This record gives sequence, structure tokens and C-alpha cells, in this order.
Amino acid sequence: MIDLRSDTVTKPTPGMLAAMMSAAVGDDVFAEDPAVNELERRVADHLGKEAALFVPTGTMSNQIAVRVHCRPQDEILLESTSHIYLWEAGAPAALSGVTQRTIDGRYGILDVAQLEDQIHPDDMHSVRSRLVCLENTHNRGGGTIYPVDKVKAISTWARSNGLAVHLDGARLWNAIVASGIGAKEWSTHFDTVSVCFSKGLGAPVGSALVGPKDLIAYGRRIRKLFGGAMRQAGYLAAACQYALERNVERLAEDHANAKLIAAAVAEVPGLRLLPPQVETNLVWFEVSSPWPSAREVANRLKEKRVLVSALGKNVVRAVTHLDVNREQCIKAADAIRTLEMTGT
Repeated sequence: MIDLRSDTVTKPTPGMLAAMMSAAVGDDVFAEDPAVNELERRVADHLGKEAALFVPTGTMSNQIAVRVHCRPQDEILLESTSHIYLWEAGAPAALSGVTQRTIDGRYGILDVAQLEDQIHPDDMHSVRSRLVCLENTHNRGGGTIYPVDKVKAISTWARSNGLAVHLDGARLWNAIVASGIGAKEWSTHFDTVSVCFSKGLGAPVGSALVGPKDLIAYGRRIRKLFGGAMRQAGYLAAACQYALERNVERLAEDHANAKLIAAAVAEVPGLRLLPPQVETNLVWFEVSSPWPSAREVANRLKEKRVLVSALGKNVVRAVTHLDVNREQCIKAADAIRTLEMTGT
């Protein structure tokens, strides 16, 4: 099978497994795991922040950020298809007593003008607007890269209005490679940034939250509260460090392969790319007549030994990653081109 369901389906390579097996470890709850300490130091330095916190998942990283910036009765402003809103199980409300104000963007991207009248007045009847969250690249927006000028404008506006700014950068590595804009340039516009090692970089587990020392120290307490404090976590941290050192620049291959898949989708009647131009490794497309559903398209491709995700009645996602090579993507593109609706 050619598995294009997600860039989270990758398996550790022999080199990564060797790095994990040879890791020097200790008890990270006591801050005594050298592999975790080194990963946190390197990630913080890479993103130009004072400190970093290693966590099991991107959802936990984002939710720790929500908790350190907000208190109960506070509100987040974010785009309506953001991962934090759509795919984190209502965690801001459940874990932190924080509400979410969603604003419709264009393929996940907001303009500062859309935010300017969204802040609640200082009134006991209102929630307190406290945090702006952006996502780069934007998953549900089709892997779009947030234009850096829009990031700057939103960050400047938020800070001038006393709001904190957090980046869900689960696929920030893809934005860095595709845009040529460095990690520190992206990071400087945010108070905290979450990055993930288990998507395009191929680690089996792991994300990190970076930011100022005081917020990350508080985040360490919240990680414990959320059940994310681990013991000999260095085996996992070693995989993440291996991925960070070796698998960032190769993301350009995934982007090229995604464009190959997208070109095939564009040729099939009843399939429409969303957005029309694929920028990174995510290919989202909408299904319409003659196709009855996204599931039908996914089932037809499965018969051709290609796996994609039906993420809604009429929406399909295909994702390229390090466990599918160019030859496999060519085969997947050929399978897509031969799709034919032969009845419902």
C-alpha cells in the first residue's frame, strides 16, 4: 500500500532506531535526562527562544500554551479551521476554562483587519480576550504557508492590544523549507511556538513548546498536571533530535511529490483542489458529481493500493512524507488519473 493518509504514519529508520538505543537517559521529571535536556536546548536555540519543553504530542504542546497564557473566563481568537479548534477535543474549555472565538479565513489565513473589532470590552459581563493563535502551515487550509507580512501585522496588532500570540507550528518545518524564511524569523513574532517532530520529520513521538523561561517553567507544571511528565524520555528525544538534524531539508522532496499528486487530482472530473495551488506536503480536494462522496473516492483508491483520508462527506486529504518516495507518488498519481465513476 502507498499510504498517503497522513505524515504521522512514518516508521523510524534504522539510523533513528540506533540513535534511540544509544541515547543517554535519566529521569526527566528530575530534569536529569541528558537527551531531553539537549533537545530542549537545541530547539530553543533553533527558534531563538529562551527555553523549550519536550512533550508527547502537539495537542499537549498547544494546550499548555493556552494554559500558560490564559485563565478561566479568557478567550482565544483563532481561525475557524484551526487545529486547536477543530481537532483538539474542546481542550481549551475542558482543561483551562477558556473559550474560543473563531473567525473565517481564506484557506486558514486571517488578515489583521478581521481581528481589529474582535476584542471584548473591559466589562464584567464579557470574557477577556487574551490570546491570538495562528497555524503555520495551516493543515485544513491545504498546507498553506502563512504570509510573513500577515504574521507580522497580526503580531504587532495583538501585542499593541495586550494580547499574547501563540503559533501552532506543527508543520513549521515545512513552511521554513518551502518559504526560505528561517525558524527564528517566524518565531520572533510569537510569544510561544509549538513544533512537532512526529509529522514530516518522522519521529515516532514528540513535540516541543518554546518561549520565555518563566512561561516554560510554568508550562512544566502544566505538563505534569496534564499527565505529560515522562521519566526516561531520552529514548524519544533522541529520535526527535535525529529527525531535526537529518530530515528538515528533505521536506522539499515531499513538497515536490505533493505537487505531483495535485496535478493528477486536477485532471479528474469531479475533483477540485482546495486550495488550487499546493505549497507544501498536503493535498486537499473537494469531491462533487459524479462522485457521491469522499469515502467513495477513498475506497476506489484503496482498491488501487493507495490510501487517502476522507475527512468529511466531500473532502479528501493526501499527504506526502518520508515513507513514500518519488516512484510511489508517481504510481499514486497514475492511480488517481485512472479514477472513473461507474455508478452509485
